[in-house]
Amino acid sequence: MKKLFFILNSLFVILILSLYINTYLSKFNSINVSNNIDNNELIKNKISNMTLDEKIGQLIICGFDGYTLDNNFKKLIKENHLGGIILFSKNIKNSDGLLNLINSLKETNSSNKIPLFISVDEEGGTVSRMPNEIYNLPSNKYIGQINNENFSYEIGKLLGKQLSAFGFNLNFAPVLDINSNPNNPVIGTRSFGNDKNLVSKLGVKVIEGMKEENIIPVAKHFPGHGDTSVDSHLNLPIINHDFNRLNNFELIPFKEAIKNGVDAIMVAHILIPKLDKNNPATLSKTIITDILRNKLNFNGLILTDDMTMGAITENYNIGDAAIKSINAGSDIILVCHETNNINTVINSIKFAVSKNIITENRINESVYRILYVKEKFKLNDNKIDFVDINSINYKINKVLQKYKK
Repeated sequence: MKKLFFILNSLFVILILSLYINTYLSKFNSINVSNNIDNNELIKNKISNMTLDEKIGQLIICGFDGYTLDNNFKKLIKENHLGGIILFSKNIKNSDGLLNLINSLKETNSSNKIPLFISVDEEGGTVSRMPNEIYNLPSNKYIGQINNENFSYEIGKLLGKQLSAFGFNLNFAPVLDINSNPNNPVIGTRSFGNDKNLVSKLGVKVIEGMKEENIIPVAKHFPGHGDTSVDSHLNLPIINHDFNRLNNFELIPFKEAIKNGVDAIMVAHILIPKLDKNNPATLSKTIITDILRNKLNFNGLILTDDMTMGAITENYNIGDAAIKSINAGSDIILVCHETNNINTVINSIKFAVSKNIITENRINESVYRILYVKEKFKLNDNKIDFVDINSINYKINKVLQKYKK
């Protein structure tokens, strides 16, 4: 009788363990990962142990006002487990202030499990956030006029060096838009030029240079902002091209960047009626999932342009837009201005998950990509004690002298 009881008891324990393991593996394997991204079991395990709030926080990169962190924003970082921060000129007084601010961000986030993306728009030329003590890097237009792949690579390395010196790890650059419309109010000198092959060739080299310095480049603005006549900061531009035209022109630089291993792409707030008559690219499943993910086989991070730009806020509720963008395939929602907007986006995503408008599996897919890139580039919250401004400027000057027109 005792022997029978022992056998039955053992079978019961095995059954319970089997059910537990199957449940765990089911949750574990519900994170769909593309065959072109390493199937990293450690990352899957990490995600399975994250709360929903921690997962949603990773989907947000946001901005704030001022040269220092106030207690409210520190609380936002800690309690919402934010994925990243973007800094602008309004946050950067001088080099010491910038270093102290980034160190403060890292210290604030140190209680969270996952390091921050600390990001910036540092394109060179007119779009630069670096402190005045750092020498300016040339615009993409200038780089295009030089038309030297080595020079482009060196510029990418210089961008990487100056950013990593302060503790940045992600850069919203390079611009891969082809400047095909002379009336374009927003691209202009930010583009390498009006030739698709030139933009492709030089853009890829800038990406390589930045990656060499362990900075994550974000190619922008997919599927191409070059032929617009409206500034998307103010309202929604419309492009009347079909897929055939885009595929043979605007998409060429992005296809080259993907082929050469770019890890992140920013999607633009532009309406392309012949692809999706109802939704701008940032909210369009046709453009993000069907074209960028499936047709172009891009398996890296997809980020939106700033959701507080007029193209979105003049036409949509920002919370609804964030939900739509995630369901369209975006991994990261960029919210550059105002804490109220950040809270609205976070709460809207949370509500959407509770109502199964966004599935938690959909959230998991994006979190996997985010953690994969953070681990690939070895992100951490370690402080930096000192920035050698003279050394950075010496290197910038040396490269500019070598390749000057």
